Order: sequence, then structure tokens, then C-alpha cells
Amino acid sequence: MDTRQERGIQLAQRGHIVKQTDGWKVLSQTGNGYYSVNLDNGPRCTCPDFELRQQPCKHIHAVECLLIWETITDGANIITTTKTQIVKVTYKQNWSAYNAAQTEEKSRFIVLLDALCHLVQQPAQHNGRPRLPLADMIFACVYKVYVGFSSRRFMSDLREAQSKERIYHAAHFNSVSRYLADPGLTALFSKLVTMSSLPLKGIENNFAVDSSGFSTCRFVRWFNKKYGREVDNREWVKAHLTCGVETKIVTAVDVSGWAANDSPYFVPLLERTAKYFTMQEVSADKAYLSNTNLEAVAKLNAMPFIPFKVNTAVPTVNNVWAEMYHYFMYNREEFLTHYHKRSNVETAFSMIKGKFGDSVRSKSDIGQLNEVLCKVLCHNLCVLIQAIHELGIEPTFGAEARLALKAVGK
Repeated sequence: MDTRQERGIQLAQRGHIVKQTDGWKVLSQTGNGYYSVNLDNGPRCTCPDFELRQQPCKHIHAVECLLIWETITDGANIITTTKTQIVKVTYKQNWSAYNAAQTEEKSRFIVLLDALCHLVQQPAQHNGRPRLPLADMIFACVYKVYVGFSSRRFMSDLREAQSKERIYHAAHFNSVSRYLADPGLTALFSKLVTMSSLPLKGIENNFAVDSSGFSTCRFVRWFNKKYGREVDNREWVKAHLTCGVETKIVTAVDVSGWAANDSPYFVPLLERTAKYFTMQEVSADKAYLSNTNLEAVAKLNAMPFIPFKVNTAVPTVNNVWAEMYHYFMYNREEFLTHYHKRSNVETAFSMIKGKFGDSVRSKSDIGQLNEVLCKVLCHNLCVLIQAIHELGIEPTFGAEARLALKAVGK
């Protein structure tokens, strides 16, 4: 039983399936509206999943289940009732590796963060009061986001890191907040995210691109805005990222305001990833569909798996757009098999938000942007810790990362 059949059974159990003269009305799983299902002359549904795949969706399976469950009556006596048993889909998990990674995460996190921060060079200073060590301040900013405490409550963790000689100086909590809101560090945080992914560049060659929002107030969620339950006078920041589909490591990230479109960020994210990784496939949703984006992937000798919209005209020019359009139309099942690797970027966002929160504490615009970058960097270091136990790698940040960070600083 596949996932759609399982969800179809769940929909049938919930009810909200209405018989009509021309078919059935099935309530969507989110509860926002109905879809029309017709089983005559081949099953059809008006949901986006069926329109994309032209294969039975969960709504069709729900109606089929309902027909199986219908009670056959003879006068006032019930003769039989048939139900299908739900078989829960499970996935293998290496629990010993997972348990070891989780129990050792904090101690290993400090070691990896220390190694990464020591690649950051102290900028030259010719006059004035000596600055705080930049590597120590980067360590403090990222570690604060990892711990999840306020600046004041975080100080005991920072002093503990100093006692273990991970940093030279435990700065004042106001200094940590000031550096986190420094616009001069934004490029450095972004570069550190990419550098933290390099230990896995021999593993990742298929990538997915997407964006998601982080609320700037703990009382509003991205889910509310995205699905129409809008809260007035609230804003969020949006993270655009590329991640590997095997380990969910983030290879490039940009952060924008809430109103920014997704598509313009596709090519810059791709180029930064391609600088260090060999790319074979790139998957993204319809928001990234454009000739420019498809051409950019093709120039990197990779295959772009971005589904076409229903109103896309048949191309008349022989180019990448035409090639992928015909692939999508005539080999749809094979295309969608590759495209559905995109779900791994959704998993990456879920991992980031689940562990480090879906909101930011910072009040300033730059502080919010840098805080999201720190969340992504924390996620990458946690992925490396998991890879240590599952894949047997030993992450190192060598000369390649040092050279990349040399020109980036305060």
C-alpha cells in the first residue's frame, strides 16, 4: 500500500464524502474546499496531484474505499460490511547511530564549530581600541542560536566554552547581540554555511531548492500566513536554500524579506553550490519554472526537474525548455520519480524549525537575517554529527574552506 492509498483510507474514515449526480465531492485533507471525483470512464479528480500525475490520487482512493465499505442491505437486515485494514508505512532507522549522534551532539557541536570558526581570520586593525576576536564572536553568535537562550541566560554556556578553551574571551552579552546584528557579518555567516557542507561533497550530487518563512513574533506562524489564516501587522523573513537530498545538508542559503519572489534566488544558490559540488539533478517546485532557471541547470551539466504548469504552451523551439517539457509530458512517471526528491528540502526545513524554532528573537532586520543564517549553520553541523555515526566520516575543514573565508570578514 502506497502513501496515497493510506491517506485515502484516512479520508474515507473521516467522512465528508458527498455523492452527486456527476460523481463525488471529497473534502481536502487540509479542510480547505472540496475536490470532484468521477469514477466513470476511468477515475478522474480535480486536485492538483491528479492533474500533474494523471494517476489515482488519495481522493480517488477515498471514494473507492467508501464504495467497498458501503453496507449492503436486504430489507431491514444488514448482510455484510467490508473494511480495508490500514497498513502503516515505516522506514528503516539506524537507531544505534541515531542515539549516539543525539547523545553526543552538544559536545561534538562545540568541537566542529570551534574548528570552523578558527578558519576565520582576524581583520587588520591599525588604530583604536583592540577589537574582540572575530572567531570568538562568530562562535558566540552561532552557539547562542544553538542553545536557544536569551543573551543573558546564554552567558553560562559561553563561559563553559571558554573554560574548555574553545574561545579566548567570553564577551559581554550585549556584545554578542551587537555582533549578531552586524550587517558586516552577513556574508560571513552565509559563507560558513557553504563551508560547513564541504565534508559531504563526495556524497551529495542531487539537490533540491525551496524557501520557507521564519516568523518575527512567537505568536504567529508561517503556516497561518501560507494557508490563508492571516494575522494582521505581522511579518516574517524567508530563507531560500539548496540542500543535498541524501543527508539534507544545506549547501547555499539566502535570506530575504517576506515579499521576495522565489525564482530570482534559484540561479545564485545553484552557482554557489556548483562551485564545490558535482551536480547531476536539481529539483524544485513550479515557483522556479523559467527558461533562465532551466538553462542555468543545463549549463552545469545537470538535469532540472521542475514540473510544468497546466497552461504551459507546447514549445516550438528546440532548447532545454522543450526537452524537459516533452520529458515531463511523455515520461511523467519517470520525471516525477526524480522530481519527488524535492521533498527532502521540505524535510530540511522541518529539521531546522523543529530543532531551532520557526521564529527569530532578534528585533532588527539584520539581526533577524543573521539569526536565520545561524540556524541553518547549526543544522549543518548537526547533519555532520549524524554523518559521523551513520556514514563513518570524520569532518574536516581544510585549505579550501580557509581560502574561501580569507576574503570574507568584518
